[in-house]
Amino acid sequence: MTRVALIDDHESVRLGLEAACARAGTKKVVFSGSSVDAYLDWRAFSKAPPADVVVLDLTLGDGTTVTENVTRVVRDGSSVIIHSVADRPASVREALAAGAVGVVSKSSPIDDVIAAIRTVARGEVLNNVEWASAVEGDRAFADAQLSGREREVLRLYAAGLPLKVVADRLGIAYSTAKENITRVRMKYVDVGRPAPTKVDLLRRAMEDGILASPSDEAGPTGDG
Repeated sequence: MTRVALIDDHESVRLGLEAACARAGTKKVVFSGSSVDAYLDWRAFSKAPPADVVVLDLTLGDGTTVTENVTRVVRDGSSVIIHSVADRPASVREALAAGAVGVVSKSSPIDDVIAAIRTVARGEVLNNVEWASAVEGDRAFADAQLSGREREVLRLYAAGLPLKVVADRLGIAYSTAKENITRVRMKYVDVGRPAPTKVDLLRRAMEDGILASPSDEAGPTGDG
């Protein structure tokens, strides 16, 4: 049973997600509230373990910032999915840089949110249109000449998996995965394309075709 926390300052949004999680049957909403403070207070009072997945509104009405909200929840031990309107790419990039594993638009069907929770709870990559649109950019860049292993590590890590999960997925030591990411960053610096944050690494991976955007993966459409 996936343990889910919902943090949104609009009660109607939370109620809709609670009902959808209940219908899904394999997801238990352990907390529903309007702020990260309230969630962490609940954790401290109840002594409950961190939620597996926290669905977090991009902007809360309590004066907190995107970075501090995401950082606090991630440090507490949960994976964070941003539930956001689609017209704030700068804030979405900020959330991803702070450690959120992905973003789902509030205009998406509620079943898409449930599917995203399911994907993240399995430790898999959440690579959707909203994520891609937050980091899209030009693609004509100098080749960083990454090795096959470096490309594998970058693909999984930049797409949202924690480095430990990347190491486990590839059957390598955590220290080896970390060394690979360090070399990747250095190689991008060497070709004038620095990637100091995880969002920057995601952008580089998409620019270089290491991680395809959803539109690329969908393939051609039409009558042809």
